[in-house]
Amino acid sequence: MSKRDYYEILGVSKNANDDEIKKAYRKLAIKYHPDKNPDDKTAEDKFKEAAEAYEVLSNSEKRQRYNQFGHAGVGGASGGGAGGFGGMNMDDIFSQFGDIFGGGGSFGGFGGGRSGGRRVVRGSNLRVKVKLNLSEVAKGVEKKIKVNKFVSCGTCSGSGSKTGNLETCKICHGSGVQTRTQQTFLGAMQTQTTCGGCNGEGKTVKDKCNTCHGDGIVRAEEIVSINIPAGVAEGMQLSVGGKGNAAPRGGINGDLLVLIEEEEHLELKRDGSNLFYDSYVNFADAALGTSIEIPTVDSKVKIKIEPGTQSGKVLRLKGKGLPDVNSYGVGDLLININVWTPQALSNEEKKALESFKTSKNFTPNPNRKEKGFFDRMKEYFE
Repeated sequence: MSKRDYYEILGVSKNANDDEIKKAYRKLAIKYHPDKNPDDKTAEDKFKEAAEAYEVLSNSEKRQRYNQFGHAGVGGASGGGAGGFGGMNMDDIFSQFGDIFGGGGSFGGFGGGRSGGRRVVRGSNLRVKVKLNLSEVAKGVEKKIKVNKFVSCGTCSGSGSKTGNLETCKICHGSGVQTRTQQTFLGAMQTQTTCGGCNGEGKTVKDKCNTCHGDGIVRAEEIVSINIPAGVAEGMQLSVGGKGNAAPRGGINGDLLVLIEEEEHLELKRDGSNLFYDSYVNFADAALGTSIEIPTVDSKVKIKIEPGTQSGKVLRLKGKGLPDVNSYGVGDLLININVWTPQALSNEEKKALESFKTSKNFTPNPNRKEKGFFDRMKEYFE
């Protein structure tokens, strides 16, 4: 099932600025907030859907990738993509976006802060490069890669404690923030800072785990499966949600960002969804007509060269290009015909050609103006 357009979900134009996107998300989040719509699965899905759209469009880098490549640019891989709402839980959403509503995570009067003022730690993102050949680009592929990263500690289940018990911070009493009141000439001013005793988590570790030393994470290798959609291109970046570094003590995992690299094909050149091939035909075959074999992504096909074919003629094999990454169809294979002029002739060959020089069929017509390559390409695309 295809996803809806993120701009359509938030009800904004593609030229919307950050403030307009933020206001649109806030309006939807309040409308579909779970506290306002208890036990309403449809409202919950719309709440998550709006959060996914905001998570992408509020991030300039992700928004640029989405504008260029669509959903595949931010979530074409397995694991929920760029925070796909099917894979997000409510605590993730509240911890990531609750601050745009102000007031300690409260959602416009609803009790949706969930984690109060506590800071939910997020693991860092990881970046990897994946190289694809043209066949893999054409069909899409599943890649399994080994990633060295931080994972949740198996000894303490990520809690950082031998016993699994965490204590409420004695400094902030579990709020994650320290409030200070200072008298100024304008009156009492109150400021809030992240609690230094628990780093804003509201909990402290008692009896630290011997394996992770209280962090809740250890470095290890993990095999990550990445589903790469057909039609991706060089430089495109996919996102695998939650497959980056684990966060200390049960926080939110970072994402795995996958940079696509494309191997150069020996014979075919790519331009978007179209493929190009330079075919060389000898003088006799161009004059008399022939059949030649042309490579495609996975096989070879035969095409007919009509008698009298001129050098520079462009032939088209419809649908033999690459699929569009946004499912807008399949490109074509364009074949540029080059008539090969022999450079070394035997005496017998020279005599044979000399006998044809005076033939009117071998005399160029000065009134016939051949179109250049770019004119022919323009005509083709029109």
